[in-house]
Amino acid sequence: MGIFANGVKKTNLNFFQKLGRAISGKSQVDEDILDALEEALLGSDMGVDTTLKLLDNIQDRVEKDKYVDMEELTALIRDEIANLMGDDDPVQPFDFSKKPYVILVVGVNGVGKTTTIGKLAAMLKAQGKKVVIGAADTFRAAAVDQLVVWADRAGADIVKQPMGADPASVAFDTVKSAVAKEADVVLIDTAGRLHNRVDLMNELTKIRNVIRRVVPDAPHEVLLVLDASTGQNAFVQAKEFSKATDVTALAVTKLDGSAKGGVVVGIVDQFKFPIKFLGIGEGVEDLKVFDKKEFVEDLFKLEDIQ
Repeated sequence: MGIFANGVKKTNLNFFQKLGRAISGKSQVDEDILDALEEALLGSDMGVDTTLKLLDNIQDRVEKDKYVDMEELTALIRDEIANLMGDDDPVQPFDFSKKPYVILVVGVNGVGKTTTIGKLAAMLKAQGKKVVIGAADTFRAAAVDQLVVWADRAGADIVKQPMGADPASVAFDTVKSAVAKEADVVLIDTAGRLHNRVDLMNELTKIRNVIRRVVPDAPHEVLLVLDASTGQNAFVQAKEFSKATDVTALAVTKLDGSAKGGVVVGIVDQFKFPIKFLGIGEGVEDLKVFDKKEFVEDLFKLEDIQ
């Protein structure tokens, strides 16, 4: 079983139940099957644009290669989805040639941003890296308290200030501390507010500017955290944050409880952000480095319903 299998099984079952009913007893792909395929793809929250692109590609392949059975159609679907998700090179989540490697973590409240930071810290500490966390979401006491717990659990240092402090000041102190301690990685939490994009943009710009006083080429990564279970809202968040800052990669959370795993495919296709991490559970070990091949295989695994 793949590492993503449990996390995307609901998507898998939902998809094949719809498609299986349409394909039963047929020997070729007809309009009914294509309609069912469209419904199943949209039902997985892949998005309209990505779904239509996939349908066109699949229809072209079927006409050229001909269709024999469900197994071959499933393999074709997997191939076309994999093609939409970029190259097959393994994800390299960190560039340890840069020290400290500064990651700015963004996302709306409730998507698992703070938890993702804690899990990343634990992953890095397990690799023997020195990690400093910056609690720059100073508008929510719960976010700071939660980070303190995660930092303690991971054995990472944390820099914080009182509630309501200037987030850029926290970020500056964090990077300065990391340099002094010769840390390998800096993880900076940010406030998850989207209701006013101008404020968000100004705040993130200010954070970038102050940390560059210490590390001129920072941040090296702007990691956007999205919640897969929110479906189309995740597309909206990706769009808004891409306007507000230079997002470089994604961490997608809550795949363990979602029947909407197709949102991962749609966002990568539409925004061209590489996915670096998937959250598949609540445990500290349930943040996995993204593997495209394994994810696509688990997303559409025919044997799971046979």
